[in-house]
Amino acid sequence: MYRQPGRALAALTAALTAFTAFTGAMLSAAHADAGAAGAARIVVSPGGSDRNVGTADRPVATLARARQLARSLSGTSDVVVELTGGTYRLTEPLRLTGADSGQGGHTVTWRGRPGQTPVLSGALRVTGWKVHDAAANIYAAPVPKGTDSRQLYVDGAGAPRASITISRNDVQVTRTGMTIVNPNLKYLASLPRQNRIEVESQTSFTDRYAPVQSIDGTTITMQQPAWNNNNWGYDTLAKPFAGGTLMLQNSYSFLKTAGQWYLDPDAGQLYYKAPAGKNPADSDVELPQLTSLMQIGGTYDNPAHDITVQNIRFEYSTWLQPGTSTGYADQQNGTFLAATHQQPNDFLTSCQSGCPLFEAARNSWHQIPAAVQVSAARGITFTGNTFTHLGQVGLGIGNDANAHASGVGLGASDITVQRNTFTDDAGAGIVAGGVQPDAHHPSNPAMVDKDITIKNNLVTRVAQDYKDMSGILTTYVTHAVIEHNEVSDLAYDGIDVGWGWGANDPGGSTDYRNRGLYNYQPVYSTPTTLSDNSVRYNLIHGTKKVFHDGGSLYNLSASARTVIEGNYIYDNRNTVGLYLDEGSRYVTLSHNVIRDSGVWAFTNASPTNNTNDSTFSENWYNSGATQVATGSPHNNVLRGNVQVSGGNWPTAAREVMDRAGIEPGQRPPAAR
Repeated sequence: MYRQPGRALAALTAALTAFTAFTGAMLSAAHADAGAAGAARIVVSPGGSDRNVGTADRPVATLARARQLARSLSGTSDVVVELTGGTYRLTEPLRLTGADSGQGGHTVTWRGRPGQTPVLSGALRVTGWKVHDAAANIYAAPVPKGTDSRQLYVDGAGAPRASITISRNDVQVTRTGMTIVNPNLKYLASLPRQNRIEVESQTSFTDRYAPVQSIDGTTITMQQPAWNNNNWGYDTLAKPFAGGTLMLQNSYSFLKTAGQWYLDPDAGQLYYKAPAGKNPADSDVELPQLTSLMQIGGTYDNPAHDITVQNIRFEYSTWLQPGTSTGYADQQNGTFLAATHQQPNDFLTSCQSGCPLFEAARNSWHQIPAAVQVSAARGITFTGNTFTHLGQVGLGIGNDANAHASGVGLGASDITVQRNTFTDDAGAGIVAGGVQPDAHHPSNPAMVDKDITIKNNLVTRVAQDYKDMSGILTTYVTHAVIEHNEVSDLAYDGIDVGWGWGANDPGGSTDYRNRGLYNYQPVYSTPTTLSDNSVRYNLIHGTKKVFHDGGSLYNLSASARTVIEGNYIYDNRNTVGLYLDEGSRYVTLSHNVIRDSGVWAFTNASPTNNTNDSTFSENWYNSGATQVATGSPHNNVLRGNVQVSGGNWPTAAREVMDRAGIEPGQRPPAAR
């Protein structure tokens, strides 16, 4: 409809005047609700309205509106955004940038209301269940067409995808896929939606995923580049260093075990094989949709800063990368090849323990993104939160740019992570630092990850899907403090520090010179950013449940003035307790207690890999070999370490055992 310009302008002016008056009233009300502490308080509730003023009796409904109000107040006072209990179903992540930071010395806090549990959820709740196959007890429910996810949770417990385990002798690996050798698997050629099927290979220290393209007779053709990338380098799908489980996943025909599920995005149908006597209509069934729930980060010139996140439950996310044509070509601890790379024609034979062209790809490895991401940020604190039912890493701090939705990586400083719980996540609990060149020799000083404190957290039963990941990983970080955490129930390592296999340390590594790495990168003459780390008083148990390689507590590359002290390690399937991998130097390991390990102390040392100049002193262990390379050229030192008999731990060792783990009174609220 045509309107005269004068009338349109008058209407617009009136609308702007009304909006300004309304906003001013809201801000005044928010100020009035500040309380005695002097902080402006904005209250959010799932039952609120964004037309409300944000007070306790008139809360707003959305995080977006709360963020808008907080921005307008942060320059004049501290701001507290208080979330009441309930579930906030997100359609996009909460993004906090430099504009959402405390201004002029003020702070911004996002927190759960005392005594209540707000949940930031990235899931779709699934309803409308009907019996699909009564004999097999399989139910089906509709979801929007095109919906995809790699995780499903039923009444708060992760449900496994439909899968079958096969023998490695059932198939023969080829350059384009696999040939079926076992005639009992010929039925695979008749299955529908073959490009949804994936191969998972658990090997010595890698956990690899590659999707099928098609199956014709006994020929399985795999999607590229996922297949090729998973079959060269080290510990490959084709030739794992130590066997391991091989599975086919994600087909309706694989619904063989109660509790499994299968999703058909094209049909918009979710299938669930229920346990006997159970009907999913009586359960809370959550299908994660979002890849991340919160993103904190600005730019190097305008970082996010002075933000606290407190007493919030982050729940339900997914990460779809492994099901794409790129797959998950795992290299170690959540890194993977994400592009097509030039390979030798005979890579299935010539590149099963590295080769020059594989080294050409090393500097482009990607990292798994986190559900909660922090980069280009300083003065950020997470306390009392729960990170659970997440489809990748729980909390990512200063990772490479490829792992951050903002596109800006690294640059995390003065970050505190304390009294949080990480559990039932697909990837690691916490990953701090990047792996690409700007992580270890930054082109901009603002990229350095430094002063990251991880203390009094419970990290348990994480890395459920990407089992190659440790509970806590810090890579290239200056002054990471990892103290008084409890880390337990993991397929791989407990706490890992460092990256790079010594290849990026001053002077480089003869091993990597021989492998051809320095044809594609410089030999650095200056140290990396990895130094001055403290790993003390942690309780680490129930590790190495799947992979034998690695250690319960592990260091990689030179780390000047790093101290590993007072940790208590037990229950690791008789594998390695303290592990110094290639290039580890200048590390002091003292007053640790290692119980029931197969090797209590290990250095992966050779005359050509610079695993030198570290000291193991006054540690206690009751079993296991000592495999530490001493003497020239290694100069590693063993001093005053004591092997005890059975459970006859001396008083000093018992004091370490009692002190390790979460400090009294500091246990995360969700873990009590």
